[in-house]
Amino acid sequence: MALKGNLRDFSIHQLLNLINLAHKTGSLQVKPEPVLRSANGHASSAALFFREGRLIHAAFEGKPTRLTDVMVQVGRLTPEQAQTVNARSRVDTDKELGLLLIQNGYLTQNDIIQGVRGYLLETVYQLFTWAAGDFHFEPNQLPPEERITVPLSLENVILEGNRRQQEWERLRDEIPDLEVPLRFAERPSANLRDISLTREQWQVISFINSKNTIKQIGEYLSLDEFQIRRVVYSLKRNGLIEMAQPVRVEPVAPRGPVPGAKLSRSVLLRIIDGVRRR
Repeated sequence: MALKGNLRDFSIHQLLNLINLAHKTGSLQVKPEPVLRSANGHASSAALFFREGRLIHAAFEGKPTRLTDVMVQVGRLTPEQAQTVNARSRVDTDKELGLLLIQNGYLTQNDIIQGVRGYLLETVYQLFTWAAGDFHFEPNQLPPEERITVPLSLENVILEGNRRQQEWERLRDEIPDLEVPLRFAERPSANLRDISLTREQWQVISFINSKNTIKQIGEYLSLDEFQIRRVVYSLKRNGLIEMAQPVRVEPVAPRGPVPGAKLSRSVLLRIIDGVRRR
């Protein structure tokens, strides 16, 4: 029997707990309401798949789910490597692509499993920030056969999801308004010697000037409200950036965002000084 409802009345936490306890097999479709879609950047529904109470696959409708795209998304593969493997693939299945990735020395089997696992978890965790949205559970419906599935315990997913939800509430308190630009701190409190930034932090830094708002940066980088707040908060907590005065302008293109890497004091200071002069 299909289960239908709205997250306002039955939270994602409760849904996953029910599926776990009942050892359900099937798919859970969740569609955000219009207000939520405009807030977090998701214009489509999410699809979660389960086998005997374990999460095996998840994706947002309209987002690429091919294995090479997933590996790029989680930072285990470059776009150029993905393009090379896709061109050599005779059959567009994850197993075929995974075999090519291993044969070409790009990834190991464990790299692929961990990459798929990370992508799966990040997809599901985003749903814990949804306060409303229609859901529909269809029994015995499984993901397409061409996709690689990784079974995960729902108990651990629920625990981490709840932690993410609490983090989300804290982030909204710390950064209540996304319609503000960012600026580099006049006197960074962080130790700039050998500081390490993530790929997302570098991408956000590449947009920092007096014109781009946090919301615009997030939309341009395809980061939802939770993700952009998380990155901005981490940079702010480290004393690298500050909030500026609200503005209402169109975003501009970045100037060469750099993938996450070790960064010397002189290089970071040159970046900060360059952006300040814009």
